[in-house]
Amino acid sequence: MAKRTDAETMSRYIRNELRRLIVVGEWAPGERLQLAGLSERFKTSSTVVREALTRLAGERLVVLRPNRGFFIPTLSRDELMDITHLRCVNEEFAVALAIERGDLTWESDLIAAHHTMERTPTRDEDNQLTSEWAVVHQKFHNQLLAACGVPVLLDLCSTLSDLTQLYNRWAVSSTNWSGRDLSVEHRQILDAALDRDAERTGTLLTQHYKTTLDAITTLDVEAGLPVEAGPGK
Repeated sequence: MAKRTDAETMSRYIRNELRRLIVVGEWAPGERLQLAGLSERFKTSSTVVREALTRLAGERLVVLRPNRGFFIPTLSRDELMDITHLRCVNEEFAVALAIERGDLTWESDLIAAHHTMERTPTRDEDNQLTSEWAVVHQKFHNQLLAACGVPVLLDLCSTLSDLTQLYNRWAVSSTNWSGRDLSVEHRQILDAALDRDAERTGTLLTQHYKTTLDAITTLDVEAGLPVEAGPGK
């Protein structure tokens, strides 16, 4: 039993670490994930790595191509638009429930998550978003919904959030160009949530996500980055 528990713990660790690396942009869109290399990196068997990647494929963070292996998803502007719409709809509902059900512990944890995000360096010397900030940024958004109390809704919101992060690296230059202030946006979202104003919080979240979508679309048009249109588009 102990051996099985150890194996499950290792599998969970590998899966979570791979998810984190994918989300922060360790690999480029469409890049193949080499089982041998990942096995060596994590000092584990290819079976454990394959199981982790298969589960991530179920979350659409990895693409499994028969007889070819595992790949990072390619970018699709149309898919991102659909993901953003779904995320807005689901998170508006989830945050309304969280505000209704959240207690003082939820408020305190939300304030702490925001404080950590504010104190974490946003960009590196090359003006790229840091992986550390990407992680704490996602934790803030997760905590915002944490008191929702509907596990299946939280799981869906988490998956949509992860998928959105795959695109965020392409938004950096466009975000800078537009003069966007992420710190102000997050502070406004935090204040609305602490004021228990569900409608305003939902509206601010939607604006926050749609501004990111617009930034990525602008960057695609202006810089010709490899964001593909969907089939027939």
